[in-house]
Amino acid sequence: MENRLDLAFAALSDPTRRAILTMLLEDDMAVTDVADPFDMSLAAISKHLSILTRAGLISQEKRGRVKWCKLEPDALRDASVWMQSFGQFEPVNLDAFERFLEAELRE
Repeated sequence: MENRLDLAFAALSDPTRRAILTMLLEDDMAVTDVADPFDMSLAAISKHLSILTRAGLISQEKRGRVKWCKLEPDALRDASVWMQSFGQFEPVNLDAFERFLEAELRE
């Protein structure tokens, strides 16, 4: 489980990857559509998608000639359970946790 946590938190550490996950909350997306709002190459986006896939946070499949990305929401379950242990089993506010991490990293 620890390796899965390491991969999930490493993947979540990057704002581009978090933005991609947010986009995939809406629906499955083609890789080119995922890349569209970002000012980076398709190769760079593909690297981000590979990291998210390796962490199990998304899955990718080829449909015809197009590669699609799909959010795998259950993949965050282990991370959520781990974080809840610090809040005495109360629900974790991920937005507040992100703000806390950003503040800590700035110091």
